[in-house]
Amino acid sequence: MEHSNIQNISAQSDDKSNTSKDANPVCSTCGDKECSASKPRTDESHEEFKERQELQSRLCRIKHKIVVLSGKGGVGKSTVSVNLATALMMSGQRVGLLDVDIHGPSVPTMLGLEKETVTGSKEGLLPIELNNMKIMSLGFLIHNQDEAVIWRGPMKMGVIKQFLKDVVWGDLDYLIIDSPPGTGDEPLSICQLIEELDGAVIVTTPQKVAAVDVRRSITFCHQLHVPVIGVVENMSGFVCPKCGEVTQILPSGGGRLIAESMNVPFLGAIPMDPGIALACDNGQAFISQDASTPTAEIMRSIVKPIIAAGSVKKQQREHP
Repeated sequence: MEHSNIQNISAQSDDKSNTSKDANPVCSTCGDKECSASKPRTDESHEEFKERQELQSRLCRIKHKIVVLSGKGGVGKSTVSVNLATALMMSGQRVGLLDVDIHGPSVPTMLGLEKETVTGSKEGLLPIELNNMKIMSLGFLIHNQDEAVIWRGPMKMGVIKQFLKDVVWGDLDYLIIDSPPGTGDEPLSICQLIEELDGAVIVTTPQKVAAVDVRRSITFCHQLHVPVIGVVENMSGFVCPKCGEVTQILPSGGGRLIAESMNVPFLGAIPMDPGIALACDNGQAFISQDASTPTAEIMRSIVKPIIAAGSVKKQQREHP
């Protein structure tokens, strides 16, 4: 797919941050002298500083940024991302959901937004809005869903930067970032571009082959100085749709054991519920469609410590 698809849309934008004075001693958005965008670094050019200011003008309006990671594919990371974002929205938070899985963007399908397309304005790219949630994904820019995105690292880094810098996110309480599995270009780009990530939620399945990869994801976060909010064990047992009994199809407890051994929080275990798969196929978030089920209650319990962690970080910023 040609990169010009995105460039043509973003060319319509005339970001207001371009008009800011480069000599301004404080951040033009948050007014903080300590903000990373308040002054140039010794190792960056005038153009690089200006671009960083534009990026920060968006990010300063977002209180909390959380990336959802997984060590391997197929563990339900996007499902967790969609339901986490929806749960935050249902709790009264202003939420953004950014899908940076360049080669397999699934968020539009999970939310029934496959036919939506992104448009531009004078302020930048306009995200798709669903209730009180703003959503951006490369899937909104692909006209043919069968088309393969064959990009190398620099192009992926470029489009992720555009999603952060050129999208009109506005004022948000949370931005949830659904990253592809592994520790490659996309999660690395997010961690480097967002200088103050609140942390990472790491998703795994119970069996050893998946849980072992959690160690790599946790090490990745430690090396990049990204706090680990916690580990979520997905597909932890099967919920019978008739009687509600939970049967352990896969060996259970792998996520909890890894979290405990690496001294990071364990947020909870989500069972393999047929309703989750049905909700995804129907383009609806399970936690809103089946809010009264025990599985939905487990999802809500996972969100509570994430909100609590955000409140603590907010207090630390206000009262250092």
